[in-house]
Amino acid sequence: MDGSVASRRRTGFHALRVAEVDRLCEDAAAVTFDVPPELAAEFAFRPGQSLTLRRTGADGEHRRSYSICAPVGERPRIGVRLVPDGVFSAWLVHEVRPGDLIEVQPPSGSFTPDLSAPGRHVLIAAGSGITPVLSIAASLLRESGSEVTLVYGNRRSDTVMFADELADLKDRYPARLDLVHVLSREPRESELVSGRLDAAKLRALLGALVPVDGDAHWWLCGPYGLVTGAQDVLTGLGVAPDQVHQELFYVDEPLPNPIRPEDAPPPGARSEVTVVLDGRTSTLSLPRDVPVLDGAQRARPDLPFACKGGVCGTCRAKVTSGEVAMRRNFALERSEVDAGFVLTCQSLPTTDQLTVDYDT
Repeated sequence: MDGSVASRRRTGFHALRVAEVDRLCEDAAAVTFDVPPELAAEFAFRPGQSLTLRRTGADGEHRRSYSICAPVGERPRIGVRLVPDGVFSAWLVHEVRPGDLIEVQPPSGSFTPDLSAPGRHVLIAAGSGITPVLSIAASLLRESGSEVTLVYGNRRSDTVMFADELADLKDRYPARLDLVHVLSREPRESELVSGRLDAAKLRALLGALVPVDGDAHWWLCGPYGLVTGAQDVLTGLGVAPDQVHQELFYVDEPLPNPIRPEDAPPPGARSEVTVVLDGRTSTLSLPRDVPVLDGAQRARPDLPFACKGGVCGTCRAKVTSGEVAMRRNFALERSEVDAGFVLTCQSLPTTDQLTVDYDT
């Protein structure tokens, strides 16, 4: 992972002015923010990171996490696709205009490559999963001299987000970028690039168009079925787990419960939980049957979060003492979990004392 931007958690929201709103297709738009000079360091981002936006209305506070689609070094720009009955996405796609102020949290996330050395990268995305992948591809091509293969699945050509930007990248780096569009509801010149981008389609593509070797890094972004299917295919082809990186945009899977009934905490059981955030330490008595984030928010409303579903990774923190049971994880890589990182929105305290550090 690229360590060029400080990893210390920065959690405060800032009112950023919208610079541009670009229509990408009928149901999607890109929103670019102006960052004042005094916040430039705080909003410097790595490719593949995301921004959490906050909006407060009559029905309370809403937060959503959106991936940055701009190359590293440019103004932060997010891609937004309209979600059915999505109040936040509908507002961004249809109502937000240049000049509006939006509350934005500084960038976060670890779905980001190392730009310090050239290499080979294969990026697989579907639908709005292209948003962080576009940032990763453009940054790798411009900054590292890497070779990039991008496989992108959509329904039809008129639903392709960032179609012009992708075509421009291909024109600018014809020798180092292979771009493969797969459409499920529109006939293509080849059966190989027609149909749903699922495990079977990927297996055929990897055998015919995309070489598989031991050196490439693989970046998977999209719905749960695509990402898990791609992981299974790559595992079967012998790709090392530490070379496969994932980010999910939504999950329909039921919430697993790792705690067996006999291991459940006794009624009323509590833990002494120490929370470290932005250099400030708070020690709280929290119930063991409530996630750390939910329990600690009453005393620390500044704790970072967005989806609270174990998907976005905004609430990531490191357990430095004690233990937790993490019910669900669709955001952290195995190496992060092995290093002690957890999603606090999904983590139940299991020891008498626990310390979680958001600044690590």
